Amino acid sequence: MYNKINRLISLLLAMLVIQACNTPAYAFNFKLPFFKKNKAKQETKVPENIEPAPIQPTDTNETPILDDSSEAPSYTSEIPAVNEEEYTDEENIVYIKQLEIFGNNMLETDYIKSLISSREGHIYDRGTITKDLNNLYATGYFTQNIRAVPIRLDDGNIRLRIVVEENIPITGFTVQGNNSVPSSNIYDILSELEGKPQNVVTINSAIERIQELYSSRGYILARVSEVSDDPDGIINVQISEGVIGNINVVGNHKTKDFIVKRNILSSPGEVYNENIMRSDIMRLMGTQAFKDVQRDIVMNEETGLYDITIDLDEQRTGKISLGVGVDSSSGFFGSVGFGENNFRGLGQKINLNVMAGTGILMNDNSVVRRANWQAELSFLEPHFKKENQSLGFRAFMRSFGSYQVPLAVEKRYGGDVTLARVFEKYPRLTGSISLGAEEVDLSEGDYTRIKNMFAAHGLSMSQRNKQLEGGFYLRAIPALVYDTRDNATNPRHGVVARISLEEALAVTGADSYGKLEGVVKKYIPAGRKSSFVVTARAGGTLHGDVPEFAMYNLGGPYTIRGFNISEVGMGDGYMLGTLEYRTPIPFIDRLTSNAFINNVRLAGFIDAGKVFNSSLTDDLYDRPGYAITAGVGLRIFIPGLGPVNLDYGFPLTNTHGSRSNGFFTFGMGDML
Repeated sequence: MYNKINRLISLLLAMLVIQACNTPAYAFNFKLPFFKKNKAKQETKVPENIEPAPIQPTDTNETPILDDSSEAPSYTSEIPAVNEEEYTDEENIVYIKQLEIFGNNMLETDYIKSLISSREGHIYDRGTITKDLNNLYATGYFTQNIRAVPIRLDDGNIRLRIVVEENIPITGFTVQGNNSVPSSNIYDILSELEGKPQNVVTINSAIERIQELYSSRGYILARVSEVSDDPDGIINVQISEGVIGNINVVGNHKTKDFIVKRNILSSPGEVYNENIMRSDIMRLMGTQAFKDVQRDIVMNEETGLYDITIDLDEQRTGKISLGVGVDSSSGFFGSVGFGENNFRGLGQKINLNVMAGTGILMNDNSVVRRANWQAELSFLEPHFKKENQSLGFRAFMRSFGSYQVPLAVEKRYGGDVTLARVFEKYPRLTGSISLGAEEVDLSEGDYTRIKNMFAAHGLSMSQRNKQLEGGFYLRAIPALVYDTRDNATNPRHGVVARISLEEALAVTGADSYGKLEGVVKKYIPAGRKSSFVVTARAGGTLHGDVPEFAMYNLGGPYTIRGFNISEVGMGDGYMLGTLEYRTPIPFIDRLTSNAFINNVRLAGFIDAGKVFNSSLTDDLYDRPGYAITAGVGLRIFIPGLGPVNLDYGFPLTNTHGSRSNGFFTFGMGDML
């Protein structure tokens, strides 16, 4: 009687266990999230309490097969279940002897096992298995119908069965709304999800990567606005790229609206691109009419478009300047000038500058010692007819001790008009042509000295007359400039190259001539803030007999440092190479945050060059015609003035005479 009652109780208990196994604890239908515009991605919520089923009786049958509904297998053994408490008793520790995974069709069993901490040979622990079930669900590949079924074996240990139910598989994708980024680039991100169960986690990750792809190309407003799934497993991705609605300009009181807007290449109806807008802001700042330019972006809830507001802070553009300075070619000088960078509110620039100096500083005895002066009037229309085209005018007068013709006074009067244009298809390339006229007048500065020098070399003064021959010239100078530098203040990478042709037609005086010159400068980053600068320059005569005042010269702050201006030599052709290393002053950024001081660079350099077909002056002064120098210097960027260079060069060749001890040079601007 007792055995019958015991057997009946066991049978009822087994039926209850089977019913519990066949009844899902959670009902969940997978549905991809609906992504609202500009909302954060939805996160997968993991139930707090997915727990393993009670221990089942000893399994004496073969491994059961799951039916189409992926329900837990049924167990028909009549062997009574053992009280689960005895499995956790310290004296009766139970181990997981076998670990099985059921219900997976697309995901590898080994992959699923790698996601859980329970292993064969581990102690059976309900808390650990509960965490494993929740970890599996958190992957996003499975529905909530995840169960753990522990089954008692004959030896008292456990066979643990993890029963999973995969989400429906992804069979493909459709992408809509993308015009700025090719569909192929987006499919490259999504394709790795095909053939796998739908997974909110991995789809959200793919969405982030798509938005990062857009952002990397400047489309920072682009968003995946909606994701939905079809019954056949197709995932539909809708993209909102961020189209511009209106562009408003505020803060300009003097500057005309159309002057501001012609500097803004972004336009309504286009997809917003931060790179283009940044260029627009830099272009506006480059007019020197504004102290600051800000942009504000607001989405219009009614239209779904983005309205852009350009906020301008105008500055005083008219200025009167007084200055003093020092330069190798002008000596100690003083200057006075007037400038207007926003003439009539049209963005035009007009400047008048007058400068007087003591003469070439630290010059050799080939330059007559006298004061020099110069005056220049210039006008620039930065948008002549087209937004990428400029027109400039210049008139000048100069009088100085010539550093081309020995012991002569050189005077020049003239003007030119320059038309420059940035090529639309190649925005890094600028072409220009300058047309002008110039009168060159040369006169004796020290007749006695030059007469004695010619006599000492057995030369006729008729040759001196040829040296002093100037004339009136009509000039045409077409040029191309290619510039990929990262910035103009302290560039660290990029290339700038220039090639120019000068055609000079002599109306009176010396012969007509033509010259061709080119320069390439490459910036190579070194470390965090330093850089190498490699420069190659060359020039030569194409036709005609180039007069001495127009010959190429080497020596001085813009060619070979460590020598006076023209001291290496002059000729109708030359080659020059420079290697320079620039680095900030060590630890200066830790001592001060002053932008001016932090822009100062230490420099070490090597210059090497040679002239061809040397001039008569080289014979008179025994100039070497070639040189190699090394030295150190400072690069100081002064706002509104540009880079100022202070260098000390030491000749490594031709070190006889005064050149043996090195030489200081002062220069303004880059060697281009």
